Amino acid sequence: MSEHHAGDRLAPLRHEHARLQESMADPALHEDAARARRVGRRYAELEGILEAAAQLDATTADLETARELAELGEGDEELAVETEQLEARLTEQREHLEDLLAPRDPDDARDVILEIKAGAGGEESALFAAEMLRMYRAFAESQGWRVEVLTSAESDLGGLKDVTVAIAARGAGGPGAGVYAHLKHEAGVHRVQRVPVTESQGRIHTSAVGVLVLPEADEADESDVLAEAMAPANLRIDVFRSSGPGGQSVNTTDSAVRITHLPTGVVVSCQDQKSQLQNREQALRILRTRLLDARRAEQEAQSSATRRSQVRTVDRSERIRTYNFPESRVADHRTGFKAGNLAQVLAGDLGDLIASSRDAERAARLAEAQAGTDQERS
Repeated sequence: MSEHHAGDRLAPLRHEHARLQESMADPALHEDAARARRVGRRYAELEGILEAAAQLDATTADLETARELAELGEGDEELAVETEQLEARLTEQREHLEDLLAPRDPDDARDVILEIKAGAGGEESALFAAEMLRMYRAFAESQGWRVEVLTSAESDLGGLKDVTVAIAARGAGGPGAGVYAHLKHEAGVHRVQRVPVTESQGRIHTSAVGVLVLPEADEADESDVLAEAMAPANLRIDVFRSSGPGGQSVNTTDSAVRITHLPTGVVVSCQDQKSQLQNREQALRILRTRLLDARRAEQEAQSSATRRSQVRTVDRSERIRTYNFPESRVADHRTGFKAGNLAQVLAGDLGDLIASSRDAERAARLAEAQAGTDQERS
């Protein structure tokens, strides 16, 4: 990417950044919480791009100065080393800026609702689902994100039949740093091969766990597109007694909540919180996110856009990743990436696996954008 080409692409972003900066200084903006959040999210995104561009400009200037000194005969070994370091830094910063300017999923900056469901494999699958929750929690904590369990159902041996969590960044950030940008490619079926604790013969079994990752809806979405869908007339709210682990209140009060969205038939249940009101709020939160995802899927289908592939049935054949315990190996079947550090991956070291998927998505988006440019020229 040439600096001139980058400059052409940055000019409108600088103007937009300036306009947003003025808007954020206007007290009237903050009277509308939904709009303020939208503006803040876009401002953080532009701030990251322009900061990267400023760093690139500074390194370019330093490199030009170093080269001029060398041409004047003032160079020495220390200056040569510095020039080499500046050239390497310049290449790295160009690639970083190109990544920020690349066509991007508009949901990348969002927080997520992540669901893990045990599938083929019975109790062994439920035990691995619990391990996957610990894996994602550890990765989230390494990123400084918050993890909140919204609803869960345990198995007899302490595994998880299913669990839904909210994972949120602390403060606004650019799309490249967003939770959804990192975790969206985790959606699909994860296959595990190992000797189950329930197996007395020492035979290796294969089981599967399904993961669904949705960009979380927020107040801005509800005011814009979900207000009608979430109208009280469209919701049937039932209360019932909680079951399973949960303390003395279990089976004594009608604190669990089930919400049915009548127009679509989507059902959400929540019983993990202590009060009926808390369970109701969590269920509404999950329902809002599912309806937003369904709306976007419909819009993308109508515009003939490719729907992001997220496997919603837990079937052994529809796998995206395999965790092989006998070989201590993890393999991603979409990118071909393999790692021989299974224990570290399950401890939350997902950086390389996630990077392989993000690199593949970036390459696909750049190729798609280039194809569009070539078509316009022809």
